[in-house]
Amino acid sequence: MNAPAIATEDVVKTFGEVEAVRGVSLEVPQGTVFGLLGPNGAGKTTIVRMLTTILKPTSGRATVLGVDCAKDPERVRHIIGLAGQYAAVDENLTGYENLRMVGRLTHLPKATIKPRADELLERFNLAHAASRPVRTYSGGMRRRLDLAAALVHKPTVLFLDEPTTGLDPRSRNDLWQVIEDLVKDGTTVLLTTQYLEEADRLAEMLAVIDNGEVIARGAPTELKTSFGATVVEIGLSNARNAARARKLLEQFGHAELLVDGTTVEVKLEEGPKGVTALVRALDTAKLVPDRLIVREPTLDDVFLSLTGHAAEVRATDDEHEEGERGAA
Repeated sequence: MNAPAIATEDVVKTFGEVEAVRGVSLEVPQGTVFGLLGPNGAGKTTIVRMLTTILKPTSGRATVLGVDCAKDPERVRHIIGLAGQYAAVDENLTGYENLRMVGRLTHLPKATIKPRADELLERFNLAHAASRPVRTYSGGMRRRLDLAAALVHKPTVLFLDEPTTGLDPRSRNDLWQVIEDLVKDGTTVLLTTQYLEEADRLAEMLAVIDNGEVIARGAPTELKTSFGATVVEIGLSNARNAARARKLLEQFGHAELLVDGTTVEVKLEEGPKGVTALVRALDTAKLVPDRLIVREPTLDDVFLSLTGHAAEVRATDDEHEEGERGAA
């Protein structure tokens, strides 16, 4: 049986008195996308930095393809690629020069560097800008170049730490397509994100991280089924009918009157199968909706259900590390 591409066993990381990661255990099969979902400050980036040998765990064990990240970091670096939250390319070099530099730093045979750079520039739709300084690139182009640089040495396992931060919707979709193509070719990807749509589209399995702990794990559809609720919005002709409908529909789940005064939102306890019974109840009461919208649970709903708060921005992992360095 193949070893998991990525594994952690009760990994803990502290920065001074701050426990950024609290006993996290993960296992990522080869050839899959695994998502770490949570707000800034949840511990996602710290986990990635331990797996990519930038940080050592305070306790516990982290491995990539069976290689211990703390005991044999050099070997781990040969088999992984990393693209962080911000493009790490040199803006004074051209796109081609950046990839050539990475090829030399990763000790690729000299004869293979140019063909590999040309291949990646073509694959990431950057061939037309290969000879331009990176400072002239758009944000989306820089992120694609950064990802290309992480792939120069053909890593088996790729870590993407919030790769679409700051990108416009079109650039984000372009990068998602690139990631999907990489996985089709056999690359294992560990993706951290606070974009719930991104996790839903890309990840086959998810771990929801909050305050340094895994609070749920499973496929996106499983999490939505287990922790989300089907939401029905019913628009009525006037506030009086809306009030009647809210009282009537409390039997199906949590019902509340929205701020417009004529719309009732019901979170169905029985999920989609409760919609039919809800409509029948309205019909029996002679309450005819002007509109009826059914919304399936999203990962936003899952996160809110699990944590009691949305995926808002909090103190970042970087701030914990800066605090540790300042105290040193």
